[in-house]
This record gives sequence, structure tokens and C-alpha cells, in this order.
Amino acid sequence: MSEPNVGFPETEAAVTQILVVSDVERSKRFWTEVVGAELYREYGGTSVVLRLAGAWLLLVTGGGPSDDKPTVTLAAPSDPDQVSHLMTVRVRDCRHVYETLRARGAQFLTPPHDWGAEIRCYLRDPDGHLLELSQAGGGR
Repeated sequence: MSEPNVGFPETEAAVTQILVVSDVERSKRFWTEVVGAELYREYGGTSVVLRLAGAWLLLVTGGGPSDDKPTVTLAAPSDPDQVSHLMTVRVRDCRHVYETLRARGAQFLTPPHDWGAEIRCYLRDPDGHLLELSQAGGGR
């Protein structure tokens, strides 16, 4: 088994997924109440830090350029069908997680699909960010 962060110059590094959202409170409710993320910290109504399946998730409101990103504007997705980033959560039982999240109000694109080597399905958060549930070793 390899060492964590091998090749990265800092051994204590951690990766955080940042999602730009249009409504922090609405997104916080979705990610905590529907998906099951744990609320870690909130910052003045503009950002929320969550823990999800051992990873950090930061929900932030959009904003214009700043001194350290002078040409970059952060904005929630404008078209949920045009995706440049998605998050995958590997689960042991995709169908079970699908039913659990659906019962909590999640709306999926389709039910889990068995591809043979993998079972997967997708849902969107309130801003259209795509979340994939994936189970290794399908049953077909």
C-alpha cells in the first residue's frame, strides 16, 4: 500500500471540493439533510464547511475576481446539463443508498444502472452540481 500524498510536496495536505452555490442555506440543508454530510463550520452566510465520506466539502457563494485570482469569477452552474466537474461517492450498495437518499427527497436522473463491472446513478444538488453514486462489481 502506498503512502498518502506520495509525490505531493506536503504530507499533511487534504483535498477540499468547493461548490459554488446560489443559496448557501438551501444547499446546506440539501447536503446535510438529504445526502447526510456533517456540518463542520459556517462563515457569515457566505460559506459552509461540511464533511462527507471522509472528505471536505465547501459550499460558497459566487464572487468576482480577487487579488489572488484576478481573472476568475466564481458562479453557480448556469446549465446543469453542461458539466465540467462532478463528484463520485463509491458505495457498497448503490441501490440501497439510492433508495435511502430518494426517501430523503433526492431527485435522481435515473434509477441505478448496472453496467456489469459497475452500478451507478446520478443526482443533482439544488444548483445542478452532479453527484455520482458508484458501486464496483455490478450483477449482470
